[in-house]
Amino acid sequence: MRSWLRSFALALVCTAALFAPLAGAQNPIKIGLGIAHTGPLAGGGKAALLALQMWRDDVNARGGLLGRKVELIAYDDQSSAATTPAIYTKLLDVDKVDLLIAPYGSVPTAPIMPLVKRRGLLLMGNFAFQANHSVRHDRWFNNGPWNDAASWSDGFFKLGKSVDAKTVAFLVADQEFAQSLASGAKVIAKDIGLTTVYEQSYPPHTVDFSTMIRAIRAAKPDIVYVMSYPNDSVAIVRAVNEIGVGSSVKLFGGGMVGLQFTNIMESLGSKLNGIVNYNTYVPEKTMDFPGVKDFLARYSQRAAREKVDLLGYYLPPFNYAIGQMLEQAITATKSLDHKVLADYLRSNELKTIVGSVRYGKDGEWAMPRIVMIQFRGVVDKNLEQFRQPGKQVILEPAQLQTGTLVAPFEKARR
Repeated sequence: MRSWLRSFALALVCTAALFAPLAGAQNPIKIGLGIAHTGPLAGGGKAALLALQMWRDDVNARGGLLGRKVELIAYDDQSSAATTPAIYTKLLDVDKVDLLIAPYGSVPTAPIMPLVKRRGLLLMGNFAFQANHSVRHDRWFNNGPWNDAASWSDGFFKLGKSVDAKTVAFLVADQEFAQSLASGAKVIAKDIGLTTVYEQSYPPHTVDFSTMIRAIRAAKPDIVYVMSYPNDSVAIVRAVNEIGVGSSVKLFGGGMVGLQFTNIMESLGSKLNGIVNYNTYVPEKTMDFPGVKDFLARYSQRAAREKVDLLGYYLPPFNYAIGQMLEQAITATKSLDHKVLADYLRSNELKTIVGSVRYGKDGEWAMPRIVMIQFRGVVDKNLEQFRQPGKQVILEPAQLQTGTLVAPFEKARR
C-alpha cells in the first residue's frame, strides 16, 4: 500500500513538473504604454500604436518571445501630462506589465521619468526630446533619431552657411519643447556668425500669423527659422503663401512639426514647395533600410482600414523599431530583467527598419539621423506623389543627401 502511494505521489509530482512549463508558457509577456488616442497628439499616437500592434502580430506569428505570446496594453493618455502618472502606475501595479514603452512626445513623458527611475525600470522612449536630460536614468532608450538640441537644427544652418547667409529671423512657439529646440538653434546661429534681425515667440493657439510674416519680410533676413506645432505650421505656410517673405530669404523652415503628416502635406500641396524642414524618414533611395518598404506597404493597408495617417513615415517605422529592439534584447539575453535588457541595449548595435541604432550613455542615439529635406515639385490634391522619391529631397546630412538646395526661397517655391 505504501509503495503504491509513493508511486502515485511520484506520478503527481512528475505530471506537475511536466505541465508547469506549459502553464507558464500561456502567460503572455505584457508590454504597457499610454498613447494619445485623443487630443492634439492623437494623429501621431494612433499611427504609432498601429505600428506597435503590427510588431506584436509579427513577433507572435513567429512564436512570441521566450516561448510566450506578446500582449500590448495601451491606454489613452489624452495627449496630457496630467494623465500619464496614473496610467503608468496602473500598468505596473494593477496590470503587472513586464515592460514599458513611453507615451508619444516629451510633455506626456516627463512626469513618469521619476517613477521609472525610482523603481529601476527600463523605459523605451517614444519621440521625446531631452526627457532624460535632468533625470539621468540609465535605463532609458529613445527611439527618436536625435540627441541634443543642436542635432535638430545643425543641418539647417549648414545649408544657410552654404548660401552665405548673414542674418536670421526666429519664429518660435512659446512652449517648452519649441523653446528648447530654438535655444539650440540660436547657439548654432551665433557660432556661425549670424546676426538676428527678428525674433518672436507666439502664444499657443495663435491662428493669425500675418502680422509676424509681414514683420519678417520687413526685417529682410537671409534665413527664417521656424519652430512650430502642427496647427501653427499650417497657418504659417498659408500666411507665407499669401503675403510672401521677400526676396532676401534664401532658406525658410527648419523645425516645423506637422509638415511630416500625411493629411497636412496633402492639404497644403504646392504651398509646401521650397520649404526646408526636418524629418525622420522620407522615401528617398538613401533611406531604403532593410525591411522599411515592406513595413510601409503593410502599414498603409491597415492604416486605410483604421483611418490613421496613411503614409506613416514620421512615427510608425520608429515605433515598429521599438519592438524590434526589445525583441533583439530579449532573444539575446533570454531575460526580461530590466537591468539585463538595459545593459544589452546600451552595449550593442541594434538592427531595425530605420537602420542600425547604437545608443550613447544617456539613452539617446549616439549618431543622430535627423534629415533636412526640401519640398520640390509638389502639386495640389495628390497623396500618391509623396510615396515617390523627389518630392522631399534630402539635403543634409551628407551621407544621406539626394540633392542640393534650391535657393533663394522665392525661386524654390515656383
